[in-house]
Amino acid sequence: MTSELVVDVQPKEVSITLLEDKSLVELQREGKTTSFLVGNMYLGRVKKLMPGLNACFVDVGYEKDAFLHYLDLGPQFNSLQKYVKQTLSDKKKLVPASKATILPDLDKNGTIADVLKTGQEIVVQIVKEPISTKGPRLTSEISFAGRYLILIPFNEKVSVSQKIKSSEERARLKQLLQSIKPKYFGVIVRTVAEGKRVAELDTELKILLKHWEESITRVQKATKYPTLIYEETSRAVAMLRDLFNPSFENIYVNDSKVYEEIRDYVGLIAPERAGIVKLYKGPLPIFDNFAITKQIKSSFGKTVSYKSGAYLIIEHTEALHVVDVNSGNRAKNANGQEANALEVNLGAADELARQLRLRDMGGIIVVDFIDMNESENRQKLYERMCANMQKDRARHNILPLSKFGLMQITRQRVRPAMDVNTTEICPTCFGKGTIHSSILFTGTLENKIDYLVNKLGIKKFSLHIHPFVAAFVNQGVLSLKRKWQLKYGFGIKIIPSQKLAYLEYIFYDSQGEEIDMKEEHEIK
Repeated sequence: MTSELVVDVQPKEVSITLLEDKSLVELQREGKTTSFLVGNMYLGRVKKLMPGLNACFVDVGYEKDAFLHYLDLGPQFNSLQKYVKQTLSDKKKLVPASKATILPDLDKNGTIADVLKTGQEIVVQIVKEPISTKGPRLTSEISFAGRYLILIPFNEKVSVSQKIKSSEERARLKQLLQSIKPKYFGVIVRTVAEGKRVAELDTELKILLKHWEESITRVQKATKYPTLIYEETSRAVAMLRDLFNPSFENIYVNDSKVYEEIRDYVGLIAPERAGIVKLYKGPLPIFDNFAITKQIKSSFGKTVSYKSGAYLIIEHTEALHVVDVNSGNRAKNANGQEANALEVNLGAADELARQLRLRDMGGIIVVDFIDMNESENRQKLYERMCANMQKDRARHNILPLSKFGLMQITRQRVRPAMDVNTTEICPTCFGKGTIHSSILFTGTLENKIDYLVNKLGIKKFSLHIHPFVAAFVNQGVLSLKRKWQLKYGFGIKIIPSQKLAYLEYIFYDSQGEEIDMKEEHEIK
């Protein structure tokens, strides 16, 4: 399997897509003004204690106060809070973390009122973005994530990913990090660190320590609350950090600044692979060029077709996602209804696993598969779904089919589910549902031409219209086109365009730039 990353940078948002064997499997869109990203750290202020929930609300600058539970304060909260108070009290001298005072771990059975008070300054990190009516979810067990390592201040423990099975390699990595990590810092070794040399791990550790130093310096200089003290890397780099693997063939970017960021990052973690980052300069939009726009249009929306006429119906409620599997108008399998149901269900399992990643659907997902009588087939479907979900980085849990033929899936939710509107406003009526009489359309076009030539002084232009309308305009020896040319000049060109709706039209000047002549108020 080959993977490609395509990044589309627009003035208001950045869109990132992951293609596996040319098939779209992940899409992330972030507005450039969005600041509440998972991983960001803030020096916030406790707004309100909630003893009944053993939690509090913290002001981090979002319209809804962020939620912080007592158990999310972390064992090292006392040490971190002591260090933050010391840093805020002395604006001139910054005490290094290696000389900080280490206090006993937080009592797991304590209460929020014993530790925090209203108005208190506190360092927090976002672990879940605002979803629906809820504000961000926070933790005070802060961490700095890299490709190979995760750095945790005031935690002396070194942990190694359970996915590294070799006991010798686990022992090597643990001993290695114990020898190079500074005092009062803990480290989690990620799976991709397996087999890496000490120089690579030491380089990343220094980068993460630099992030910590920059963050605590911002705490010291803070003059208002809340204050952003650490911002996650750009979405493109953050996604690449988690996804990058040797199967990546290309990373295409259409913006020179983001291209430099990604190239620098790839050059840092895998110098021999820096050449896969490419700046796209083609005339077509980058998503159109890589056939991504068509996949987005066909993959989102309530109904998703996937194989031989079969389709999924996907509904989203506040509590859960509901998916219904339908065989549609597909031909029956020669081996009978049971074989037909199994084939449709297995195809649905493949598409559903893709949809969960693509839409980033989280929480509870209930899937109504087509009923199957044989337990062996139900087990096959369950195993297929589990195998498909192994590619999913989000934590998830899948239950076997219930006696009602329902499969229940829970999937980690850290940001709102992706929702792409695949419908378009009618270019002829502008969504109002009424249009001018088609017999008057050519009169409208002539009025536009008259305005262009006599009011705006544009003598050379092309008029793109539907082929049927173009045939009518060009009909006969003394056609409408010839009459317009005799009246307004021979700089008028009529171009039939199949992409346009029946009564849609577009004017272009001699340089190929569109002249906006559409007037929505024309439709009454």
